[in-house]
Amino acid sequence: MSNSLLINLSFLTPEPTGIGTYAANIFPELQQLEPTLLVSQQIDDYTCYQIPDNLTPDRGTKGQINRLRWTQFNLPKIYNKLDSNLIFSPIPEAPLYSGCRYIVTVHDLIPLRFFKRFSRLRAYFRYYIPQVLRQAEHIICDSQATAEDVANFFQIPAKKMTAIPLACDSINFRYLDLPTKNYFLYTGRHDPYKNLERLITAFASLSDRTNYELWLAGPPNTYTPQLIAQVEELGLKSSIKFLGYVSYEQLPVLMNQAIALVFPTLWEGFGLPILEAMACGTPVITSNLSSMPEVAGDAALLVNPYSVGEIAEAMKTVATDSKLRSHLKTASLARSAQFSWNKTGETTANILQKYL
Repeated sequence: MSNSLLINLSFLTPEPTGIGTYAANIFPELQQLEPTLLVSQQIDDYTCYQIPDNLTPDRGTKGQINRLRWTQFNLPKIYNKLDSNLIFSPIPEAPLYSGCRYIVTVHDLIPLRFFKRFSRLRAYFRYYIPQVLRQAEHIICDSQATAEDVANFFQIPAKKMTAIPLACDSINFRYLDLPTKNYFLYTGRHDPYKNLERLITAFASLSDRTNYELWLAGPPNTYTPQLIAQVEELGLKSSIKFLGYVSYEQLPVLMNQAIALVFPTLWEGFGLPILEAMACGTPVITSNLSSMPEVAGDAALLVNPYSVGEIAEAMKTVATDSKLRSHLKTASLARSAQFSWNKTGETTANILQKYL
């Protein structure tokens, strides 16, 4: 029965993104189930079954089409050949109408909430994913907010889902006891739903803003020029910095020295930057919507992300109230310690075990 569980890793790129990090971190806890990994490159200490290497998102649309075709037509053959009983896919992809039993993870439904008119992802989320979820044995979600989205968008019963929180790398993201500098920090992509326009406006409205800077860390994309234009229009070029992509190793130092992480996003499947900042003991200002309260608990300042005034007020308070900063640091470190990849992996293993 050693091949009874297959873990579908056809999406894994050589340089893992968020979902790749998720998959890599829960492996160790799944090893007890003696799975066979479907991978293009051997992973030490695991039974691996080699699959093509042209199925990954870094190959663009072609990679996605190749992967969906492989999932639909090749995966069921492997399932039968290895006499499998269950597939676990860390993304919501699985063969439809194939007789394969599977469990999938849903990270978020952001392309449905904030759709781009001509996005190919919208059709993928609107037609393919709902069918995958209806045929799944069980669905794992990153947060209760994502589980509620799945229930509301696709009418999937709540009892078919389990919310299992993610974690962050506590070895990389930790308190470094560095002096605080004069900048607020945002980390993440530049996307309209990340609410950066309101963040920039909130910063511009601070009465003593000449004492502070706002640093935006994250790779530029097609939306970035709009944000740069807004900054120039407000005459804030000298105090709002676009840092571009910041390496994983540099990020903890940036976080440790920030006055606060300001993460006023309109929606997240989980909101990992919140946890990473809290693990560094950095005060967090984030949204009171979606999954953010699940991650932040009472260790952050929660604001209405649609209110520029509330975002600005929270920034001003954190910057000027040293007692509050000290309280948030202590609360953040305690809160972040409640999340661990061991817990995430162990809970995932328990669910898979039930269906094997």
